[in-house]
Amino acid sequence: MEQARMNIRQLLESRVRQHPDKAFLIFEDQVISYADFDTTVNRVASGFLRLGISTGDRVCVMLSNCPEFLYAWFGLMKIGAILVPINSAFRSTETQYIVQHAEAAAIVVDAATGPVVADIATHLSGVCQRISLATTPTAGEIAWSDVLAGSSTSVPMVDVDANHVASLIYTSGTTGQPKGVMQPHRSYVIAGESFAMRVGLSAEDRVLTVLPLFHANAQFYSTIGTLVAGATLILLRRFRASHFWEHVQHSDATQFNFIGAMARMLYNQPPTPLEATHRVRIACGAPVPVEIYDDFERRFHLTVLETYGLSECPMGTSNLVKMRKIGSMGKPSQHPDPALYTRARLVDDVERDVPVGQVGEVLLQSPALMVGYYRDPERTAEAMRGSWFHTGDYARQDEDGFFFFVDRKKDIIRRRGENISSVEIERVLNDHPAVAESAVIPVPAALSEDDIHAYVVLRPGAQTTAEELQAWCAARLARFKIPQSVRFRDALPKTPTQRVEKYKLREEYARGV
Repeated sequence: MEQARMNIRQLLESRVRQHPDKAFLIFEDQVISYADFDTTVNRVASGFLRLGISTGDRVCVMLSNCPEFLYAWFGLMKIGAILVPINSAFRSTETQYIVQHAEAAAIVVDAATGPVVADIATHLSGVCQRISLATTPTAGEIAWSDVLAGSSTSVPMVDVDANHVASLIYTSGTTGQPKGVMQPHRSYVIAGESFAMRVGLSAEDRVLTVLPLFHANAQFYSTIGTLVAGATLILLRRFRASHFWEHVQHSDATQFNFIGAMARMLYNQPPTPLEATHRVRIACGAPVPVEIYDDFERRFHLTVLETYGLSECPMGTSNLVKMRKIGSMGKPSQHPDPALYTRARLVDDVERDVPVGQVGEVLLQSPALMVGYYRDPERTAEAMRGSWFHTGDYARQDEDGFFFFVDRKKDIIRRRGENISSVEIERVLNDHPAVAESAVIPVPAALSEDDIHAYVVLRPGAQTTAEELQAWCAARLARFKIPQSVRFRDALPKTPTQRVEKYKLREEYARGV
């Protein structure tokens, strides 16, 4: 269909022409129409141009949920620049790697994230400009108000087609160094169209967004899906389970996305009349625990659609209202254009298709797929062997064609919606002067997903405590990456080639040893 050949700028501007006076964005007490949103985006785009930012430049945005994140994102899309979202909880080391690896021309911060970037400013390229939303920017920062001031409300057209890279989304990998996923404009538009179709979004819908805008989910589905449908986006700063249904009721939301931990948190909250008197039809996202699935839908008066997607491939598999199975990832995602669909297969370690019912690695082909990993041709080639994207995830398929997630092949921990590399945490632990080596594994968490457990071997004669190592990590890593528990060992179990046998550590933990 025609929209699939649009870039993000064209999609936005087409919806502005259709719904100029309609509310596009609601944030706290702000109600922003499509036309007013576009006007501010144009001012931001013009401000970026005045700062020398142009087509192909990478610009980091390190903000929690706020309208300015969206203004910056779509302003970059207007001029063909590239969004590089950074988790607003990241500390200096994590942030420095992304900014340097992305070769960023600028980074947008606020009062909370500005000090983190200021701390690494001397290590950044002199061409990386720091733009701050803070009321009083510090030395070396450009005020956001200066970006807006005197900026034109019209932006010259730039030559950006649907295959032009729109974003670098950094995702943790088995090597411990994040990979910059290069997503083109077409992936956003196609994934947004697919999401709007399977959820049944229309211009009358009000899409509630509590997931962070620096993650792919809120970008591809909630934001672009809203644009595709000509609907209204309701943006919250953060998820708070105790106030969630109050926000749903107040905003008159009709749809929201979630991650697995959120489902368990909502279910564990005391019942409230608000949870049954809302207009939400559908909630999409990560799995709801099977044991509470039916009761979750009955209690909250909505339909859950479980989906599977990645930063590399946001249009993976999904359930539909009239075609779903509890606990399933669904079937390969479809699109309003029948020619634009995802293909999926399961293979063994030598890439032979596995029979129905057997476990294999998920391989995907999709019209919404990354271009590759930025400045990393080797890992791009490895992930895209044989023209299929290798997800590193294990699943099985039943006789009806539904896929069921089994486990992660990659050495990744999933905590509170974040993908965390165990190698990254091990590197920080191993930097401690008392630590000889460490191994980090995921362990079951009370709220679903994973907690982080570390096994540590000390240097001869050295002493430390679990609390000291946790504090060491807290000074160097985001809070969600800090091990919840630490155990000391004399040695780690290893293969003859000296690779740590983490499966033995998982078994040991399960036995309570």
